[in-house]
Amino acid sequence: MTYVYPVVSRRAGGVSVGINLNPNNACNWACVYCQVPDLVRGAAPEIDLAQLEAELRALLVDILQGDFMQTRVPEGARRLNDIALSGNGEPTSAKAFPEIIELIGRVMADFNLVSKIKLVLITNGSLIDRPRVRAGLAKMAALNGEVWFKFDSATASGMRAINQTRLSPDKQFERLGVAAALCPTWLQTCVFARDGKTPDDAKQAAYLAAVTRIRDLSIPVQGVLLYGLARPSLQPQADRLSALPAAWLDAFAERIRAAGLPVKVSL
Repeated sequence: MTYVYPVVSRRAGGVSVGINLNPNNACNWACVYCQVPDLVRGAAPEIDLAQLEAELRALLVDILQGDFMQTRVPEGARRLNDIALSGNGEPTSAKAFPEIIELIGRVMADFNLVSKIKLVLITNGSLIDRPRVRAGLAKMAALNGEVWFKFDSATASGMRAINQTRLSPDKQFERLGVAAALCPTWLQTCVFARDGKTPDDAKQAAYLAAVTRIRDLSIPVQGVLLYGLARPSLQPQADRLSALPAAWLDAFAERIRAAGLPVKVSL
């Protein structure tokens, strides 16, 4: 398939139906931990909506009515958890983003999945202030939607080093507020060691200050999805990155909770 793929998701705890709107491996960011091979800068290509719908329906038939769960999925994970707009780049860069959300909603209704599973958008948040993206988020909210908003660092130097973007943290914070007002939103934060060193105290403090700011401003963020490096990066910096110990993630999660937000940790 071109656009649709299944995955047993460690963070979701079940089967996730992925929708890849960037089969050209193009993204407007270039995160150093990204697992996409041959990543290039750019936007999603024109999406064939009819093909996307046909692929989504075919996979859902196999999962819900066929033997997919019994033959492809380990026991204990045999449940359909969500449909997730993720893939090989920034999904909101697709020009037809709101039409795609409508399409997914139509298919979910036909399979009686509305309100029974999540519709998740995994995004770097950089295009949230565009009208077509806001329109799509509003449609997602009616489909039990959830936004996973990338927030790996609260400093400009951190965003440059991790996400390779010159976007300012303040601008990203504004976009977070827009997303959270339109659709339930979680921060998704990847933490790792670089050259064997953990994130320094200043960067940790800046992140915790951002969490406190979210709480103080009553931005309706659901919490933080804190995760580490489960699989190796496929970017040029890969040999400089390594996973942090579980104890480090757990300790940082406790500090985030103390600053005011719930946390789910995935190694």
